[in-house]
Amino acid sequence: MKLPEISTFIARWSLLGSLPPVAWLITHDCENQILALLDRLGAGYRRNGNCAIHESAFVEDGAVLKGPIIIGEGSFVAAGAYLRGGVYLGDNCIVGPSCEVKSSILLAGSKLAHFNFVGDSLIGERVNIEAGAIIANYRNELDGVDIKIRYADSVIETRVNKFGALVGDDCKIGANAVIAPGAILHPHTHVPRLGLIDHFAYD
Repeated sequence: MKLPEISTFIARWSLLGSLPPVAWLITHDCENQILALLDRLGAGYRRNGNCAIHESAFVEDGAVLKGPIIIGEGSFVAAGAYLRGGVYLGDNCIVGPSCEVKSSILLAGSKLAHFNFVGDSLIGERVNIEAGAIIANYRNELDGVDIKIRYADSVIETRVNKFGALVGDDCKIGANAVIAPGAILHPHTHVPRLGLIDHFAYD
């Protein structure tokens, strides 16, 4: 069975160091993965408990940060944003008003406009997610069964019941689009407004 190699989707993934090689294993254990990254951070970060915010980043009053969290150089988190469950924002990321990010990694230059949810996902560089679009992480209609993904003519059994998406570099996700649990988006994918991406392998 062929598993998606993260570096095929996110070119500079190796800059984060020795994380597990499978996307859903990272997100399933995201709090511990972010704690490990905290131990390797360089200078220039302000720390408060298990939250580290680069001195050039800006977090507006009213944002809720539940660590472990890393917010990189030049990034911006707006009022009303909610980050929890292990979150990493690379350099120059934007999390807009009333966005929720849970157990996810966003790399440099990626942006959530506003009213977005991103759960249990790996987001590459320069990804733009327009207002209202969500990356869902749980199969509510199937009572939370383990995520099974159709990929490269095979079905992958992830053995986790929460996984959002692996989103490659330079993807654009239109307003009010839904990325269903277990999606894999190749670099430069454009999802139209109101679009649905669903790679789940139904029985």
